[in-house]
Amino acid sequence: MEMDQCSSKSRVIEFQQLFGSWATLLSRFYDDPKVAQLMKTRIGQFLSSRPFFALTVMLFGAMSAIPVGMFLSFALVTIIMSAVGLVFFEAFLLFVGGTTLLCVLSGIALFSVMVSFIFNALYFPISNILSRYNPNLTKQHDVQEKE
Repeated sequence: MEMDQCSSKSRVIEFQQLFGSWATLLSRFYDDPKVAQLMKTRIGQFLSSRPFFALTVMLFGAMSAIPVGMFLSFALVTIIMSAVGLVFFEAFLLFVGGTTLLCVLSGIALFSVMVSFIFNALYFPISNILSRYNPNLTKQHDVQEKE
């Protein structure tokens, strides 16, 4: 029985010491100029008169800081990645478009050269055939050369 009284007295003394340290900590906290300035506002007075609500707001603020921070980090990383991805995608599209344009222009140039060779190759036989079947063409040409 005496042992229980001793342990309960030691517990009371420990509780009083803990309460004293809490009181010292709170008084130091309230003596801070920023806290004193906050406590003079309407919100500070409202929260001071409602400690349960103040504790709820404090816990909510502390616990929501990590998810909000993670979301903002995710949003920032997403924006940066989309901007970088857009730049790479634009560069890829310009590369594909430039390569396509180069291939099309090369094809047009090759087509133009081939058609020119074909017309030049067919010009002499066609002109000979036409001069045989229509001698007036060569006579007019000869007359123009003589003049």
